[in-house]
Amino acid sequence: MQEQSLSKTYDPSRVEEKWYHTWEEKSYFVAEREEGREAFSIVMPPPNVTGSLHLGHALDSTLQDILTRWRRMQGRNTLWLPGTDHAGIATQAKVEEQLAREGKSKNDLGRDEFLERVWDWKHQYGDRITRQLRTLGASCDWSRERFTMDDGCSDAVREVFVRLYEKGLIYRGNYIINWCPKCQTTISDIEVEHQESAGSLWHIRYPIKDSDEYVVVATTRPETMLGDTAVAVHPDDSRYKKLVGKTVILPVVGREIPIVADEYVDPEFGSGAVKITPAHDPNDFEIGQRHQLPQVVVIDKTAKMTAEAGKYRGMDRYECREILVQDLMGAGFLVETEEHRHAVGQCYRCDTVVEPLVSRQWFVRMGPLAKPAIEAVEEKRIRFVPERFTKVYLGWLENIRDWCISRQLWWGHRIPVWYCQDCGEIICSINDPDQCTGCGSSKLQQDPDVLDTWFSSGLWPFSTLGWPGDTADLRTFYPTSVLVTGRDIIFFWVARMIFMALEFRQEVPFKEVFIHGLVLDAQGRKMSKSLGNGVDPIEIIEKYGADTLRFMLITGNTPGNDLRFHFERLEGTRNFANKIWNAARFVIMNLEDDKSYEGVSAQYTLADRWILSRFNSTAKEVTRLLGKYELGEAARLLYEFIWSEFCDWYIELAKERLYGDSPVGKYTARKLLKTILSDTMKLLHPFMPFITEEIWQQLDPDGETIMQSSWPEGDTSLMDDDAEREMGLVMAVIRGIRNIRGEMNVPPGRKARVILAANSGQSEAVLTANTIYLNNMAHASPVEVFNSLEHKPEQAAAAVEGGVEIFMPLQGLIDFDKEKARLEKDMLNLEKELSRVEKKLGNPNFLDKAPENVVEKEIAKREEFLSKKGTLQERLSLIAKG
Repeated sequence: MQEQSLSKTYDPSRVEEKWYHTWEEKSYFVAEREEGREAFSIVMPPPNVTGSLHLGHALDSTLQDILTRWRRMQGRNTLWLPGTDHAGIATQAKVEEQLAREGKSKNDLGRDEFLERVWDWKHQYGDRITRQLRTLGASCDWSRERFTMDDGCSDAVREVFVRLYEKGLIYRGNYIINWCPKCQTTISDIEVEHQESAGSLWHIRYPIKDSDEYVVVATTRPETMLGDTAVAVHPDDSRYKKLVGKTVILPVVGREIPIVADEYVDPEFGSGAVKITPAHDPNDFEIGQRHQLPQVVVIDKTAKMTAEAGKYRGMDRYECREILVQDLMGAGFLVETEEHRHAVGQCYRCDTVVEPLVSRQWFVRMGPLAKPAIEAVEEKRIRFVPERFTKVYLGWLENIRDWCISRQLWWGHRIPVWYCQDCGEIICSINDPDQCTGCGSSKLQQDPDVLDTWFSSGLWPFSTLGWPGDTADLRTFYPTSVLVTGRDIIFFWVARMIFMALEFRQEVPFKEVFIHGLVLDAQGRKMSKSLGNGVDPIEIIEKYGADTLRFMLITGNTPGNDLRFHFERLEGTRNFANKIWNAARFVIMNLEDDKSYEGVSAQYTLADRWILSRFNSTAKEVTRLLGKYELGEAARLLYEFIWSEFCDWYIELAKERLYGDSPVGKYTARKLLKTILSDTMKLLHPFMPFITEEIWQQLDPDGETIMQSSWPEGDTSLMDDDAEREMGLVMAVIRGIRNIRGEMNVPPGRKARVILAANSGQSEAVLTANTIYLNNMAHASPVEVFNSLEHKPEQAAAAVEGGVEIFMPLQGLIDFDKEKARLEKDMLNLEKELSRVEKKLGNPNFLDKAPENVVEKEIAKREEFLSKKGTLQERLSLIAKG
């Protein structure tokens, strides 16, 4: 324990930097693999090594840290394993930009030297996000930090590739893929961002051979028609049944292509006939496979037209579109052009419109892998929280296509396949081969491509724990307890981890998947550079502190739902931190050496029994909510207990005994204030780790850190329904008296006579026994308590709270003339406002032309003013009697 008192004001920067350094230096985050203790483990979704902390990371890491700190305090053998992803496209782009500033390209360096530059960049800049996670308070076991391209993870990648290849689940073939013309690589589905944009739908005549008839097709990409190899219609579409099997002449090109029937076609879209370009559309590719259609590639990897495009060869795809549409119009093939909004796929890195291309790539055969991954969730061996995301996961896996895993990059896990230059043998090996297994030649060339980043991150739950070795960590912490991740990568990452784990560990990678939403701006929009609405978490931490950011992101947030970021909520949470600090300072300043009270035993009052009950009920409920992943609701509950029940009520109720003459009263109040504050800091610690550690250090001289203290589960023996009911009645009456004082403008320091009609013997007894609370908390004196009253006191303001009638005689308490003048002035102002609103609502033009929500606001104002008018009239009537 550090021997120092709390400073007058709370300085998060000083406290947070100090404690994180201490925690890490003393290895409090390190998991020890103790025998006999139940394990709890989480693997961090690895952020890109190129990245910096954004609010999504902050939310994701805060959720994981809360669960980790909570389970650690519960005595679990706890591991939160951190790491970063090599981010193939992003990292290579960073280094290529660096080279460009030097007037060089990667080709100038060659592959080996370029990779050295990338590793240099990683060593220099790659720990930025992990430093920022420390600033947030992440209690990861940094001694076990992993990187998707470190030796252990690389061994796992090779092992998996070779075993899948040998099993026939990895193959090389021509298939439709997403191609980025700028990054010059294939990209995965998750790396394609679909942006809604304004476009056109061109309706084009395709003449039927040897006929005056034609078929009209509609397309948003007319340049791809140069690669059409069929027109498709639905087999049940009566308009086209007689045309199936005939051929049409491809406009401008003149190539004959068949009309085929396929159930994929939507008869309601356009004319019900669609052009089929197997080389440039994933759905057309599937139709082409079913009907054995040729694949004509008319757009190349630079997004320029190929020789197959005829006279349009060498044109940019959009230039070709413009000229081709003019040619179609001139030749009479263009029927009409209509405006059409549709989603356009763009590369997530450079915003270039991606091009679907048929390309020779490496693929994972997904059917056999998807089946057990579906069964694991259907059989409840893996549970999604919230449950509704189960459908999202199953829906994707049930309709999954084979996964393209090759990328045309230099940075990444290189595909472990070699080609013999003499005999053409293909060698797939975990270790680099020296000679061909077929002819013995040493002329081997490794495949130039690298693996999709998701291939290595799909192995994350077990590769990070030492697989393919049989390690102590793997035996202790696998399967992991829970995966915490955003709703946007359920299938791309979560599904891949599940089917990889089931294939190679024959066990699920985690038992539960806790899905959280996205952090949006105050208007409900995604945060992005283009909108300029991003918020830097580090800047927030520098201004408000990490605890404030963490608690603000969590409070009220529900699993799976998006969160809107409001700076006003940050201010409110900072006020909460200051409230805690000031309350702790008050308690600590009033603690005395227990030796002063030797021989004194605590005697609990109603307030003492009430706060003990409320604390233990809160602890039990917070524990239950954490177990259900309702972290936001748990935070809200703690907020209400700390701010209202402990700070605003119990501390104030305890002051009379703290400053009184009774040793028993002083000892009891101090003991309970210290106990409740200390245990409340434990409950709050997972949410706000820094401020709770600083305060707890002043309260527990025997403990090293709050992180190693035991979690308050909630003692049912201290839960007291009678105390909560009785104290609830007293508090209700106090609030009623305070309201009357405020309404009648009674000076704050003036004692007021109060008469209570309890209306039950039980309530009368409770209030009679606890009038001291009314004296101290409501400045009520004398307080007279009756079961019932035959006659109501005259000239008394009244209220009813908790079934108790409260009367406050006003004679001698207020200046009737001054109060009457004040009320009359308020009434005059109110009537002016009411008149203005009624005039507006009586105007037919306003009612006809104003928006509905504006009219509703004015109606609400009128109701509010009428209610206030009634209240003022009652008070004036009461004053008039005086």
